[in-house]
Amino acid sequence: MSTLKDRLTADMRSALKARDELTTSTLRMALAAVGTAEVAGKAKRELTDDEVLAVLTKEAKKRREAATAFADAGRAEQAAKESAEGEVLDRYLPKQLADAELTELVAGALAAGGFTGKAQMGPAMKAAQAAVAGQAEGGRVAAEVRRQLGL
Repeated sequence: MSTLKDRLTADMRSALKARDELTTSTLRMALAAVGTAEVAGKAKRELTDDEVLAVLTKEAKKRREAATAFADAGRAEQAAKESAEGEVLDRYLPKQLADAELTELVAGALAAGGFTGKAQMGPAMKAAQAAVAGQAEGGRVAAEVRRQLGL
């Protein structure tokens, strides 16, 4: 079993004992998503820490999008709940890069690959994502790559 999954399970049990309903429900949801990912495909398998991290990143993104949607619809209470769940998940995610750090990493990846122009957007994105290594959302990385390629 992955150590991140073990940590999620242990933290959920601690939150349950402490009667922290928000953390308990959020971690249950996250562990359910991890379990679903484990049984996806032809055979059940254990996820690596990187795969568990990818699942948590996806769940955190869902919470942010839901919070925005609820806030836009005038449902502040539900938006606050989604934001709080996102904050719980953020504890397990790597620290996000600042804009300056992201710009520097993307510039380095584009220079190393010699990418220029619209036709090379796909390979440029692949190189930039590898350089960033999950420390920034894909949308931020894509926007920076587009900006630096002049698109």
